[in-house]
Amino acid sequence: MIRHAVKNDVKNIIKIIDKIIIEMASYNNNQWNKSYPRETDFLKDINAKNLFICERNGKIAGFICVDRLQVDEYTDVEWSLKENFMVIHRMAVNPECRRMGIGSELLDFAEEYALENNIRYLKTDTYSINVKMNNLFKKFGYDIAGQIKIPEREKPFNCYEKILDEEVFQKNMDFCREA
Repeated sequence: MIRHAVKNDVKNIIKIIDKIIIEMASYNNNQWNKSYPRETDFLKDINAKNLFICERNGKIAGFICVDRLQVDEYTDVEWSLKENFMVIHRMAVNPECRRMGIGSELLDFAEEYALENNIRYLKTDTYSINVKMNNLFKKFGYDIAGQIKIPEREKPFNCYEKILDEEVFQKNMDFCREA
């Protein structure tokens, strides 16, 4: 089940983030660290109603932020489309819930959520050395649109984009016009 995150979730989200930071450090990935992402980032997402939780047996199995905000560095990327979009940020799967399809469920949700909001274009990014996320985006049909440099990170970030299925988008638009 995927639901909107609430403030009471933040404590458990940070526990998951702290585990992931240790895991990432074990393979020299400093995409996330003790300064990002933190409680304030997730509270902003919750207040904007952009953070979603995937639960399994009453426990946070993963989370994803889907909004319309992009980092300034995105302006340097040659994106395929110049239209409304949504961006995936701060997506993670609880290390205790890996190999359960949570990452796939979160990306499926992001795509459905975008279409429900009449958006057919998704953008995201991940550290170029974050093999797991790069592979997941490629598995889901995201194309690399370019790379950006994020301050305080040695390596570039890969920027991904996905144009959602035009037929599904059109059906959704027709349904919205009829409603």
